Amino acid sequence: MSRVAVVTGASRGIGQAIAVALAEAGHRVAVGYRSGGPAARETLDLISQVGGEGLLVRGDVGVRADVDEMFTAVEDAFGPVELLVNNAGIVRDGLAVTLSDADWEQVLRTNLHGPFYCARRALRGMLRRRWGRIVNVGSIVGLLGSTGQVNYASAKAGLIGMTRSLAREVAGRNITVNTVVPGPIGTEILSELSPERLAELSRMAPMNRMGTPTEVAAAVTFLASEAAAFITGTTLPVDGGISMGG
Repeated sequence: MSRVAVVTGASRGIGQAIAVALAEAGHRVAVGYRSGGPAARETLDLISQVGGEGLLVRGDVGVRADVDEMFTAVEDAFGPVELLVNNAGIVRDGLAVTLSDADWEQVLRTNLHGPFYCARRALRGMLRRRWGRIVNVGSIVGLLGSTGQVNYASAKAGLIGMTRSLAREVAGRNITVNTVVPGPIGTEILSELSPERLAELSRMAPMNRMGTPTEVAAAVTFLASEAAAFITGTTLPVDGGISMGG
């Protein structure tokens, strides 16, 4: 069945792969982005290439007014939002002792407040329709921590708690809320790293490689499907085994 989906941070990398995968599954996809208009239009082109229908919606997920405008635009064009993928995120790395208030607050605003604002807005229609899927994109850093990423790790850990709490609140209305937790994923963000650092990231996983955006997108697409109707409140690692420990 075709649904209306919103994917935030969908202009590149994991978000782009998720948007295209949902379009391939037959859904109409709103491509959310804050900056990088050309990259967002590339995502829209990829959606068209797989025979899907897409829409560009620009806004900052950390600003409540922007979130409302984004969802209103989607509702006007496609109808009520039935699938939400909270993928938008930023990094502002630094050791805790020198981390600025601005870098702490901006990461929390985008990576934790933003998913809450989007989920709250999407739930209005989902609760009325008694059906919905929310998938939050976390990070292995939220489970394990990471030196120099106290702000990012805190936001991603908080996302897991938010997922579990929302899942309990809306489970009775046939709405599921889950988190996918990627490990090191081969995106353009990593292209600036040295070959030595890339090899180190690959060795972190028992599978001895980095994952791909399409592998994360496959997990998200499953959790957004009818087949995942009895899965909620879960944290699904897509990390090549890193979270097993040992």
